[in-house]
Amino acid sequence: MSVEDTKPVELSLYKAHEKIYPREVKGRFQLKRKLAVWLLLGLFYVLPWITWGGEQAILFDLPQRRFHIFGITLWPQDFIFLALMLIIAAFSLFFFTALAGRLWCGYACPQTVWTEVFIWLEQWAEGNRNKRMKLDKGPWTREKIRRKFSKQFLWITFALWTGFTFVGFFTPIKELAMEIWQWTLGPWEMFWLLFYSFATYGNAGFLREQVCLYMCPYARFQSAMFDKETLIISYDEQRGEPRMRGKKRREVENPGDCIDCTMCVQVCPTGIDIRDGLQYECIACAACIDACDQVMEKSGMPKGLIKYTTENALVGKPTQILRPRTIIYFIILMTLVASFGVALVNRSAIDMNVIHDRNSFYRIVDANTIENVYTLKVMNKGKDTAKYKVHASGLDGLAVVLGLNETEIEAQPGQLVTIPIKIKADKSIANKKIHTIEVTVNKINSEDNDSAAEKVKYFGYDK
Repeated sequence: MSVEDTKPVELSLYKAHEKIYPREVKGRFQLKRKLAVWLLLGLFYVLPWITWGGEQAILFDLPQRRFHIFGITLWPQDFIFLALMLIIAAFSLFFFTALAGRLWCGYACPQTVWTEVFIWLEQWAEGNRNKRMKLDKGPWTREKIRRKFSKQFLWITFALWTGFTFVGFFTPIKELAMEIWQWTLGPWEMFWLLFYSFATYGNAGFLREQVCLYMCPYARFQSAMFDKETLIISYDEQRGEPRMRGKKRREVENPGDCIDCTMCVQVCPTGIDIRDGLQYECIACAACIDACDQVMEKSGMPKGLIKYTTENALVGKPTQILRPRTIIYFIILMTLVASFGVALVNRSAIDMNVIHDRNSFYRIVDANTIENVYTLKVMNKGKDTAKYKVHASGLDGLAVVLGLNETEIEAQPGQLVTIPIKIKADKSIANKKIHTIEVTVNKINSEDNDSAAEKVKYFGYDK
């Protein structure tokens, strides 16, 4: 053995990134993906411009600490609704993943949606897959500069419009547009507009599949929600192997249906070969299904060599899509949605809290009357200024005195009013140590009969 043979060999643990050039393909699944892209982007770009009930349809007004969502105004005290929305989103993800794999990734994930648009713009500016590959490998010519500049111009313009729309969900978008037109945009609006534009440009224009492969945690834990009954995109190995092309197919007695055209690889946005089996890189976009079906049709063979199926179906076992896991997820999801809807419909525009005075349980006013002192906090969760009346029940003859003998409480939208109140009762009625009474706040002249109530302890005179 020579000295050269004993020299250590340097190995790189990191693979250099290779740019992926996904081929454009048409088919039933790609039509659904395009419809999903148009629907989701349409909602994103149009909703901020819609007026609903005198307000922007969706506006997360952080300075005023209120969210306007289709005529409903939510405040920080309504955090429970945000929590329910997040829980519903989580169980939706669990349900659809257990049912049909990574539907979210392939059809609705923002990374997928915006990447699809950036690829369309790239194809429009630079041409199809072969032209783009040839353009990148070729020298810098006037034509290459023109096409590259056109692509970058489209990408940057679309990214800036996306950043502007994103900020428009937090700052009234019409005011934001006017501020940009007049060059009076505030520093925070400018920062988030540029930040989100840059994030869109970088993620959808350059990182693309790397976000799915290395940055997204969902790809790592999705297998925990899979089982052998989950619908996944799979290659029928028993039917397709041995794969071969051209003259070799005529030389073998029973060749597989796969002609090894690699179209399934060329159309894949993450660059994987679905014929190698289920892989975490697969985002279930179904582009390989459409491409393979077209090849099978041209070759005179039945479609479905690559298809949505289950592991059990691939080995000839019966498949049960509706199973305990999916049924339980669905029941929980529907229960959460119903609870959210009921809670939202029955949501009161008044939030209140009553705190008993800690310095004394009760006061003796005169020979026949005692009083308890409380701190009443009332918040107006409506969109207009409101006035309220306060009542107490639970004992006969209860009388409520507000602050400095006021008769009503007035609160601006989102205002929290704190006021001391005295509740008086006759000694002969409040003759036990502790009574339970109910304090009610009613909105004056309210068509919806808005009110809120809270039960509190009332200390009586038992001597």
